[in-house]
Amino acid sequence: MVHILGSTRADHGGTSRSVPALCDALDRQGVNVHLVTAAPADADEGELPILPEGDVQVHLIEEQGGLQRTFRSPLAFYRRLNALVKHIEPDVIHDHGAWLPSNVAAAWMARRADVPLVVAPRGMVTEWSLAHRAWKKRAAWHLYQKHVFREAALFHATAPCEIGDLRALGMTQPVAVVPNGVELPDALPDSPSADTKRVLFLSRLHPVKGLPMMLDIWADLRPDGWTLELVGPSEDGHRDELEKQATDLGLNGEVVFSGPVDGNGKWRKYAAADLFVLPSHSENFGIVVAEALAAGVPALTTTGTPWQEVETHDCGWWVKPEREAIAKALHAATEMESEKRTAMGRRGQRFIESTYTWGAVGKKMKKTYEWLTGQNRTPDHVEVSV
Repeated sequence: MVHILGSTRADHGGTSRSVPALCDALDRQGVNVHLVTAAPADADEGELPILPEGDVQVHLIEEQGGLQRTFRSPLAFYRRLNALVKHIEPDVIHDHGAWLPSNVAAAWMARRADVPLVVAPRGMVTEWSLAHRAWKKRAAWHLYQKHVFREAALFHATAPCEIGDLRALGMTQPVAVVPNGVELPDALPDSPSADTKRVLFLSRLHPVKGLPMMLDIWADLRPDGWTLELVGPSEDGHRDELEKQATDLGLNGEVVFSGPVDGNGKWRKYAAADLFVLPSHSENFGIVVAEALAAGVPALTTTGTPWQEVETHDCGWWVKPEREAIAKALHAATEMESEKRTAMGRRGQRFIESTYTWGAVGKKMKKTYEWLTGQNRTPDHVEVSV
């Protein structure tokens, strides 16, 4: 199998982590996996690619002066894919993302080699995403993205809500719902003692995450004895905007900006948290919700994410991505007795451990490939017809 992703840079969001992890999970299932991705030749720490750790064969497209030239043209990806496909003759090409020239290269190559193309939109065609920089996406849709999608033999959705997004675009192909998994450390850090309770946001700082709304809510509620910590890399200068907003609202000291963290640092942040928040307008999966629950932290997130299960398993709050709804849930969470929040976190931990392991995800994706290539019956997680 060949997996294609425009970038696995650490500062490019959850897909940079979940796709290499999926490749590793497939490798552990005995699938021969190749990953084609791009990385700048002279990368600083935030630009370093996240790569699989097992026997997955990685093919890096290095670009002098950063990724810009790779993103301007699909030719670099196409040349690498052409050589690779001729050499290994893969059964499936699995492309991730949308709106990138790498997606065009994947579709070209699949058609030329007569190989089934699996397309994973990765949350890039949700209603919110299509409205963000809408004129550029309308142009890209008619120029190339619509044609890329039409080449797909199968779509890979990480949550059921993505099926509706694809159908709304007129796509009638089968869709396999295979979620992301959670890679737990061997041992979770101990919870440190602290003078204040902590609400944690851990993701990239981007307008889709709903953080301006979150700061307004925090300024209205000002929960006594609580601190809001925002952890993650800034995208397009959004952290500067948020810091200015926090200052204007008089939240200095109540809201802490901690910047990006590595894998070990991430789990230490979860261990120090009493509540996790992801107030996103739109998410295709929201792996950080699963990670927080796995660490025993109750989660407050929105219906813009596919995490209704936090409500059904009573391990958090799942509300509309609107100011009033989030404020009400945040007030309930911060006023709740500590013992009840801890019990919610334990329920979440049990739920994630039983459902969202990478081993289970790898098995599910392998079955999907076997069905696509005529080796198996239709799995229950594949919707064949509209």
